[in-house]
Amino acid sequence: MEQTFGTLYIVATPIGNLSDISARTIEILDNVDVIYCEDTRVTKNLLTVFEISTKTAVYHQHSTDKTIREIYTLLGEGKDIALVSDAGTPGISDPGGRAVEQLYEYAKKEGVSDQLVVSPIPGPSAVISALSISGFPCQVYTFLGFPPHKKGRQTFFEQLNQKDETLVFFESSHRIEKAIASMNEVLDKDRDIVICRELTKKFETIYRGSIQQIAQLPMSTKGEFVIVIREK
Repeated sequence: MEQTFGTLYIVATPIGNLSDISARTIEILDNVDVIYCEDTRVTKNLLTVFEISTKTAVYHQHSTDKTIREIYTLLGEGKDIALVSDAGTPGISDPGGRAVEQLYEYAKKEGVSDQLVVSPIPGPSAVISALSISGFPCQVYTFLGFPPHKKGRQTFFEQLNQKDETLVFFESSHRIEKAIASMNEVLDKDRDIVICRELTKKFETIYRGSIQQIAQLPMSTKGEFVIVIREK
């Protein structure tokens, strides 16, 4: 009997405002057999709001290949699975991308890669949201994820000035001040940037100006940040 795989849905969830969730996202989360998530507590809070009782399991950056093999086995049994991150679109600077890559490797080795179905359920993305309000040219842009915490961090910021296109990256509340100081050191001080704080949330704040101006602004360091640098 031919093996029939279930579908793995890569599901985007709200980055802040729960009203941004789509009807299709709710339907998928309500109907799959299991939802793999970074933090079951965070995801269960979302599910509770929309009265979804689907079973959850953990897949995050510290998960081993054993968990990916577990997902593959369930898919091979015909189970439908949703993969979510704590917020936004999985696979964009998070471990979801590794899971998808490894699942295809397993299927390829078994000669069934044509049966493995990975389907995107689009929705909120902090990267696209920040770019859309930046006012900067976005025909070409480079997304850089998070800067390294320690090793390679200085090199990361030095290389920003070698890129001509619009740039976008994430930064944590613990390092935003250091990131701004580093950009002020290595970038043309007249180069425009936009810093988005807590996008779609109650205290959403957008800071605009040259890097020199931004470096002098009083800024709340609480929350999550997306930084957009205008092309040269």
